[in-house]
Amino acid sequence: MIPATKPATVPIRFSLPIGGVAGTSFKPEHLPAILEAGSQAGFFEVHAENYMGAGGAPHRALEAIRRDHPLSLHGVCMSIGGPQPLDRTHLARFRSLVARYQPALVSEHLAWSTHETSFFNDLLPLPYTEATLACVCDHIDEVQEVIHRPLLLENPSTYVTFRESTMSETDFIRAITKRTGCGLLLDINNLFVSATNHGYPALDYLADFPLAHVEEIHLAGHAEQTDDDGNRLLIDSHDGPVADAVWQLFEIIVGQRGPVPTLVEWDSRIPEWPVLLAEAAAAQAILDRGQTASAAEDRRAA
Repeated sequence: MIPATKPATVPIRFSLPIGGVAGTSFKPEHLPAILEAGSQAGFFEVHAENYMGAGGAPHRALEAIRRDHPLSLHGVCMSIGGPQPLDRTHLARFRSLVARYQPALVSEHLAWSTHETSFFNDLLPLPYTEATLACVCDHIDEVQEVIHRPLLLENPSTYVTFRESTMSETDFIRAITKRTGCGLLLDINNLFVSATNHGYPALDYLADFPLAHVEEIHLAGHAEQTDDDGNRLLIDSHDGPVADAVWQLFEIIVGQRGPVPTLVEWDSRIPEWPVLLAEAAAAQAILDRGQTASAAEDRRAA
């Protein structure tokens, strides 16, 4: 059994759900500029594992942000795709963060990062088989039961595929949503990176993706390299601005799904706050156009 905890909560000062707004990753070096600007329309996302200590400077900074802004809690180490049981201590800490900060969105990755006693600083792919599907669904059910709310599952960026896979990634994800009732976090940069690396059109993947279950979108930058054969290879690096091709896919997706909370991720080579804020503003402009188009469609249908 996970031990019961009674963490302090920060009062909620906004209505849920948060709607079609753009947000950014929260980086502590941006805290002074954010606080000086005051309450803003967007939201902030943090990696859960950076806040699993009981207190200290990280929590003081996050509490200052959370008082005036919606928060998205994004897990990166749950290893939902791994074959071994979930780490109960990690899951308890994750639950405590959800209770403490009452985030508007809670998400994790369709990936694995642990094996027995080894921990990998990466989000590794998994074969899409019935056995893997059952394991992933059991893990998602467990997380959702513990945190008492739906989890959003993020599509991966991949560099290899498995010969033993018996279904496509989109079929695998669709089956997960049906069995567990979880929502989806559609990372468009991941989609574009995987499509480029494996040589299929991103729009083909998108056409088969269960967009109706998408409750959050991620945008990010990527790095371009070449593999040993000289072929183009994209790396999901989160260290630069969103690429034009990803912006174009985002506009298409908003046109089909409508505006949903959208996060700009930037996790290394962190820019000055105005640079990241400008990326979020560009995302918000696309979301606003999508909202206007949806409203016009509703008026025509009325």
